This record gives sequence, structure tokens and C-alpha cells, in this order.
Amino acid sequence: MITFPFFLSRFWFLWRQYLTDRDRPDLDHLRNLTDPDRFLWSMLPHAARTFGPCMLLLPQHKAKAAAVGYLYCRCLDTYEDLAPEPGPLLKAFAQRFDEPTPTLAPTLSSPRIYDARDEGHLLLVDCIDRIDAVYATLARSHRTAIVRCVNDMARGMQDRSCSNPGDLLTYCRAVIGFPVVFALELLLERDLDRDERETSMRVGEMVQLANVSRDIEKDLERGVVYDRRLLESNDGDTIHAVRKDMLHAALLRATDYRRLMEILRQPRIHLGRASALLMLLFTNRYYDDCARRLGYDGWSTVQSTLGLFAKVLPATFSFRYAMRVAANVEDDMARFCRTSLPPKSDADSIQQR
Repeated sequence: MITFPFFLSRFWFLWRQYLTDRDRPDLDHLRNLTDPDRFLWSMLPHAARTFGPCMLLLPQHKAKAAAVGYLYCRCLDTYEDLAPEPGPLLKAFAQRFDEPTPTLAPTLSSPRIYDARDEGHLLLVDCIDRIDAVYATLARSHRTAIVRCVNDMARGMQDRSCSNPGDLLTYCRAVIGFPVVFALELLLERDLDRDERETSMRVGEMVQLANVSRDIEKDLERGVVYDRRLLESNDGDTIHAVRKDMLHAALLRATDYRRLMEILRQPRIHLGRASALLMLLFTNRYYDDCARRLGYDGWSTVQSTLGLFAKVLPATFSFRYAMRVAANVEDDMARFCRTSLPPKSDADSIQQR
């Protein structure tokens, strides 16, 4: 089999991200991919809709570490989504890294499968030994960072609640905040200071609120509730109010994303800068769509995924360009908040920490 250098393979992987039908995964094909690297890059489009392209913009060794870390985190999400009692499974998955070589992943008995996407995510858990094989080839520092991220995320997910103000944001920090810290430290090749870590956590809140607000109805079918108002009523009006408040809370964190971009000032040529900007534009596109779903006009011209790629590539070579694009997104979100959303609302229960 011919193997191409990553800088060439990257374009095929990105194109496959664009072409993959996540609603109809070819499970037999994925299951038969016994080569660990091929399985890694073939599974990524099914597990990472928006994060996948961002990872593929990174240099090879960092892209591979990010992909391994993400797929492990996706396993935690799968336990939470499909297991009737996910807590023990989350803990057991994190503990498998206590040994020099990861032990077998815990299996799900009687998983609550709703669609073909769930089948694909379950296949990842069943075949996680192939990801473990790639994990074993990573640099020690990358393995250590991945284990820390998995442990932090697993603990946070076990404590999920919607009984107190701020619980949703605490959960968002666990699910995306810790992975953002991992990703930024991977890019910078150093530990974050306190302010940088807090910025990363608030960006995690912003990004995860997109996932939560998008899937409110689907989560209710699973019996998962992230806002206590939905415990009392889950009619259309209540869902609309909760989604609007999640949108409001997320948009107020656009300033934090710009601060995160500022951390990526150096070096002058930086693939990670384009990757981070792409994640912001994906998130911006979702929240504009969310606003329209709520009956507002929105603020952004809808752009294709290919168009977003073209927009972020100059950020690799120009910090000023990256900051200009990030500032425009922040301005658009702030203007929408001022003109379309009330200054105070039930979102106070989401804002508090």
C-alpha cells in the first residue's frame, strides 16, 4: 500500500471530512480497518464534525495527538449518551490509563442506541485498542497531556447536575474546557498560566453551549436535562426560552475567544492559529443558525465549509489578519446581543458561577 507524507494526506483527510455522511456510517468498513493509523483517520470524520478539520490543520505529530485525545474524549461522551448509568463507566475508562499500557475499555451493556451515529460511536469504543496502538507511538509529553485531559473530563462528567445556578457552565468546562486547555498546551508546547487557563475554560463554555443548545430535544428523549426549567416543563415555549438563554450566554464569551487567539501570537507562521480561527468560525456559523432558528435575522452571511477554510488559511502567516477576523466575529455577536437579546433574562441562571 502506498503511503503519502502527511502534508499530502492532509488534503485527502480534509476532503473526506467534508464528504463523510455521519448519518449513515459504513460500519463494516470501519470495523475491518485493522491498521491503527487508517482506523484513526477514518473514524475521525464520524466522531468529530467540526473539531476534525481543525485538528487536520495542525502539524502531523500534533494532529495525531489531538485526534487520539479527541477520540478518547468521544468515548467518554458515548458512555454518557448511551449508558443508563454512565458514572462507573466514565471512571473505569479514565482508570485504564493508570497502567503503562491502557487496559481494556469497559463495555456498555444494553446501550440506548437511537440512530446510526450512535452505532458508529459504539464501534469506536469496541475498537479502542486500535487508538491505543496509536497512543503508544506518541511522545511521552503528549501521552501525559492526553491522560490528564481524559481524567479531568471524566471527573467533571460524573458530577453533572442541573440543580444549582452555574451547573451547566461547570459541565461545559469539564466537557470542552479541559480539551481546550489540552489543545492550547499542545500548540504552545508549555503549560498555561492561570489567566490563560481561565480564558480556555470560558472558551470551552462558549463552544459546549453550542452542542447543548443544538441537542436539547434529542437529550430530552434520552432523559438528559441540562437546565432545571426543563425538569418542570419541556414544551416548545420552555425549550425556546432555554435555547435563547444558552445563545445569550455563549455570545457573551466571544471576547474570551479573541483573548485565546492573542495567546497564539507567536511564532510568526503558526498552523494552530488557522486551526483555532476555524473553530471560531464554525462556532459563529452555528450560533447564527441558532439565532435564525429562534426567529431572529442573525448576523452572518452563511458560508460553506470550503469558504471557511479559504478564509482562515491567511491566519497561518498573519497574526494581525487572525485577530481582525476574530474581532469582526466578536463585534457581530456583541451587536446582536445589544439589539436583539434583553440585557437581563432567565439566562442569569446560566451566567452565574
